[in-house]
Amino acid sequence: MTFTDFLFYVFSLILIVAGLRVITARSPIVAVLHLILTFFTASMLWMLLGAEFLSLLLIVVYVGAVMVLFLFVIMMIDTVPEQLRAGIKAYLPLGILVAVVMVSELGFVLASSFTDGSSIVLPEGYNSTLEVGKLMYQEYTYAIQIGALILFVGMIAAISLTLQKRHNPKYVLVGEQLKVRAKDRLTVVSMPAEVETKAEAETTEATEEKGVQS
Repeated sequence: MTFTDFLFYVFSLILIVAGLRVITARSPIVAVLHLILTFFTASMLWMLLGAEFLSLLLIVVYVGAVMVLFLFVIMMIDTVPEQLRAGIKAYLPLGILVAVVMVSELGFVLASSFTDGSSIVLPEGYNSTLEVGKLMYQEYTYAIQIGALILFVGMIAAISLTLQKRHNPKYVLVGEQLKVRAKDRLTVVSMPAEVETKAEAETTEATEEKGVQS
């Protein structure tokens, strides 16, 4: 068994464990951290198999979009930023562990490419990006369309969840703004004018003189 084969089995085990933690973790922060590890490990597996384009695409698209997913979770559960910052020390060890595992995986993959290389021998002039495009738009066209439709349905479901009535809405209905009339916005109040008495005027002058002298 070569070093590349050993890394494949190790990364596969990490991928399975991290994936299970994503769906079993009670805290959304722990789930997001394991989700980052899952995507990164899958990217390293693709790189071991010689699919560098898909590997880098997974990191840029999914790992880069995890922060957007993290913000979406915060909006859904109404997490207060002060509470989130207060619990950062509890999640710091797990975050450091995930970062160490990711850096170690990247180092092992790069080391294996300089030692025994990839187990797949590619012909000269092989373009993985071109081959992926051919497979997507020729052989697996219907599968790509079905996957896009599923993602579209998921996006609509996420938007519908955010449109539910909340106890602290931060938006204003445009229709209600257009129905407002000028007399409903502006109210003229008649108030009697206040006249300063002679005693109040003398008190004010005395206070001003004391301020100037001091």
